Amino acid sequence: MNLSALTFPVKPMTRVQFLDSRNRSRMLRLMLLSDGPGVVEVPEEDGPRIAIHVGRPVRMDCKHGAMSHSGLAIHGDIDIIPNGVPSRWEITETDTALVLRVASQLLYQVAKESGVQHHIDIRSRFRLRDSQIEHIAWALMVEAQNEYPSGRLYLECMATALALQLLRNHSSTAGSRPLVEKSMGCHRLRQVQSYIEENLAQSLSLQAIADVAGMSASHFKVTFREATGIPVHQYVIRQRVERAAHLLREGKLPISQIALEVGFAHQSHLALHMKRLMGVLPRHLLSASRIRATSSS
Repeated sequence: MNLSALTFPVKPMTRVQFLDSRNRSRMLRLMLLSDGPGVVEVPEEDGPRIAIHVGRPVRMDCKHGAMSHSGLAIHGDIDIIPNGVPSRWEITETDTALVLRVASQLLYQVAKESGVQHHIDIRSRFRLRDSQIEHIAWALMVEAQNEYPSGRLYLECMATALALQLLRNHSSTAGSRPLVEKSMGCHRLRQVQSYIEENLAQSLSLQAIADVAGMSASHFKVTFREATGIPVHQYVIRQRVERAAHLLREGKLPISQIALEVGFAHQSHLALHMKRLMGVLPRHLLSASRIRATSSS
């Protein structure tokens, strides 16, 4: 069906913004937007944008610069708009999209660290299916809806993962050569683990941890997972939960103070991750420690 033959209400869309990460990370901005019906024109931006359709199917016309596409957008369909390219969307009914904007600086940094020295162009994509991008996007949306309990490190790791996926599969270098990866030896791994243990209370960044290993952030992210079996942000969360459990069992500090001392934003974030990883809430561990202390006195 040719959507250009349909009659559209040519008027500005009414926009509702549900989520916006704003300045939480210089590498990535996340927005959940609801538009329409009508037309929206987005000017060119410094950084590629990934727009993922959320919810029921919607027919639309869209343009990325001079390229255009008409058709039905279904849940999980992905559009990629290159940096420096304006976009236009025209729809007959309300549409919701999760929009991820990756900083150009991060993209070029990851490319350079991966051995790519020449200019890179991100490819324009319409109604793409990419399970890796989709997985990252839904995880980020859950993180935002829970008020970012995993902190800056999580956003930086996800931003780097998105940049790598764009370069590997949706750029002018896609398929031309594998991205360079270095392994992480036991000594380096122990240095990294020690650094994390000593700085759990701090707002850890991916680059700072990678510097300890003497690697770029993008290479470190991959090699740390190979060495430990889990992503670095998940490793940090586990260490924070384990440290918190130890302090709770001691029964000397309130839960709110323990949450801050191990690096969580507040008590509810500690409870969220402790329940997920250990199956118990902080108050249960604290109550058990106080019962033991009472019975032994």
